[in-house]
Amino acid sequence: MMNFIKRYWAVMRRPSVHFSLGFLTIGGFIAGILFWGAFNTAMELTNTEKFCTGCHEMRDNVFAELKSTIHYTNRSGVRAICSDCHVPHNWTDKMARKMQASKEVWGKIFGTVDTPEKFQAKRLELAQHEWARFKANDSLECRNCHNYDSMDMTRQSLRAQNMHSTYLANKEKTCIDCHKGIAHKLPHIPPGQAPTDSPGQDVPKPVAAAAVKP
Repeated sequence: MMNFIKRYWAVMRRPSVHFSLGFLTIGGFIAGILFWGAFNTAMELTNTEKFCTGCHEMRDNVFAELKSTIHYTNRSGVRAICSDCHVPHNWTDKMARKMQASKEVWGKIFGTVDTPEKFQAKRLELAQHEWARFKANDSLECRNCHNYDSMDMTRQSLRAQNMHSTYLANKEKTCIDCHKGIAHKLPHIPPGQAPTDSPGQDVPKPVAAAAVKP
């Protein structure tokens, strides 16, 4: 066994001594394709709804809320999944988002939001992080599906027409400014801390102590 390991190590240290340049080039090219295919497949698996809802923290909280919204069930049957809204579609931004989201693994291991009570306690902070991210990237994930140039304003309410034709057209605001509660319930926001850029939003009252399970 030791002799085999030594021979293997000698080949790995100086492969050009044992193999031709053509063989190494072709072998490296094939290995690169296999690695890229495996890597990309793994990335796509982490974008599936099954993966995102694999832990009860997501399945029992935010995913349960999503099921009651138009993004989950609607007359056209077009449904957005978690990654559609929380993972950018282009590759570079997607990789950056994946690295950022790796902190969620830390939260899973140490039980940061492993109970409904812990989740509610952290909910505002988690929501504010996502609101800031959407604000910074001009609601990129929203725009992957919702294109301003394709909007039929005649089918929108008068208020929506006014908001879209004014604030989206001049880029003064972005989607998340007015649609913070579109897919998940809004967290309770203490008095004086409500966002001033979201006209007309109903901010929910805090959950009564008696309603929270011990």
